[in-house]
Amino acid sequence: MADRVSSLAGHYPRGRHGFDGQAGVILCDMPDLLLQQVSAWPETLAQVGAEAARAAGLAAAPGPGQASTGNAGALLRVEPLKWWLYGTTLADLSPDEGCLLDLSHARTHVRVSGSDAATCLNRHLPVDLRDGTCPVGSVVSTALHHVAVALWRSEHGFELFLPRGFALTCWEVLFETAEQFGVEVV
Repeated sequence: MADRVSSLAGHYPRGRHGFDGQAGVILCDMPDLLLQQVSAWPETLAQVGAEAARAAGLAAAPGPGQASTGNAGALLRVEPLKWWLYGTTLADLSPDEGCLLDLSHARTHVRVSGSDAATCLNRHLPVDLRDGTCPVGSVVSTALHHVAVALWRSEHGFELFLPRGFALTCWEVLFETAEQFGVEVV
């Protein structure tokens, strides 16, 4: 398998930028993404969901718009008949049950965290990211600067899965917006 190199590698300055070294937003290009799409047919939804949940180390698959983290990885319900397995993979799936697709090289994973992360993201995302509306474990398909992205609110912050070909442009937009809050790139 080819080594994964982030589409952002070498294109961003590490360190603190903006408000006198204060960082209200922390941006992180998350390396070595392992992301697999698991799709089911309507009649195999429960069965495929159970298999995907086992692969992540979960007792049950999350419902639509939800994510759960198990001892082997995370499972995100991104569409009615699709999950994304994060950090692990499902070895095999019969075509009668559904299909698998490796998205690891097709996406760039960026984590946005810090006290002003939601405010910074809401400058671009048409989604209410307040705690009561988008709590930890939420998954949302949305758009950032006219680019379709998936957002998962994890216990670490907002996890963005950007299409690889648009990741650098999205990163630049996020970085420029985050500078007004003070940004740290790690």
